[in-house]
Amino acid sequence: MPIHSIIKEKFKLYLPLIKSLQTSLLLLTGVAGYLSAHTQANWLEFGQMIPSLFLAIAGSTILNMWWDRDIDAKMRRTHKRPTSAGLVTREEVFRLGMAVSVVGVGWALLIDWLYGLVVFAGLFFDVVVYSMWLKRRTCWSIVWGGISGAMPILSGRVLAMGHFDLIGILLAFAILFWIPTHTLTYSIKFREDYKNAGVPTFPETYGVQASRFMIALSAVLAAASIGWASILINLSAGLLGLLAVLSAILLLLAFATLRVSTDRMNFILFRYASIYMMSAMIILSIQGFM
Repeated sequence: MPIHSIIKEKFKLYLPLIKSLQTSLLLLTGVAGYLSAHTQANWLEFGQMIPSLFLAIAGSTILNMWWDRDIDAKMRRTHKRPTSAGLVTREEVFRLGMAVSVVGVGWALLIDWLYGLVVFAGLFFDVVVYSMWLKRRTCWSIVWGGISGAMPILSGRVLAMGHFDLIGILLAFAILFWIPTHTLTYSIKFREDYKNAGVPTFPETYGVQASRFMIALSAVLAAASIGWASILINLSAGLLGLLAVLSAILLLLAFATLRVSTDRMNFILFRYASIYMMSAMIILSIQGFM
C-alpha cells in the first residue's frame, strides 16, 4: 500500500480520538478567555496559543481514550470507537497521546510559563486525577473533570493578562458549573451504559431527580458566574442583553427538567447547554474586537 494511503487510513482512525467537537468547544473557550482581556492583542502570541492549546486538549483526550478503552468496549454508545473496537493498538494510542500532549504543553511553556502551567494543570486534572484516579471510584469525579475543562478559558485569560485575576477565575467557574448541566444530562440518558461498565454516576448514586436538581443548580451558578464576569469585562449593552436571554433560556430548560422528566426534555437541555456555552464564548470573543 502506498505511504500516502497508509497515512490517510491512520488519520481516519486517529481523528475520532480527539473528539473534535468537544476539543473545538474547549479551544473556543481559550480564545474567548484571551480576547476578553481588552488588551492590545499580541497576534503572534495569539496565533501560537491556538495550536498549542489545541494540541494539549487533543493530547489529553487521546490519553483518556487510551485509559478508558476497556470501559468504552462495554458501552453501547462507545464500543465502536477505534480504541475499543481494536482498530488501533493500545500502545500506538498511548504514544500518540503522549507525543501530542508533550508538544502542546511544551509549546505552551515556551510561549509563557504561567500560561503553560495552567495548560499543564488542565491536562493533569483531566488524565491523571479525573480519568485514572477518580472516574471509576466516585460519581464526584465530574467535579475534577470540570476543573480540567475550566483550564482552557483560564489559560487564555492568563496569557493575555500575564497574571490571574477575578474575571479569569469567574470565567473558569462558569465552565466548571456549566459542565454538570452537560455531563449529568448525558449520564441520565446513558445511566444503564455507565452502570454496565462499572462507572459510578450521579443518577445511579443519588437518583435521577437529585441529578436534575444538581443540573438546575449548576445552570444557575454557571449563568451567575458568566454574567458577573461579563459585567466586570464591561460587555456592551447589546451583547450583555443577548447573553442574558441565552442564560434565561438555559435556566428555563434546566428547571423545566424538574417538572417534565422525559428523555426528550433531557436531550433538549443537553443540546442547548452546548449551544449556550458556544454562543457565550462567541459573544466574549466579539467583545474583544470592540
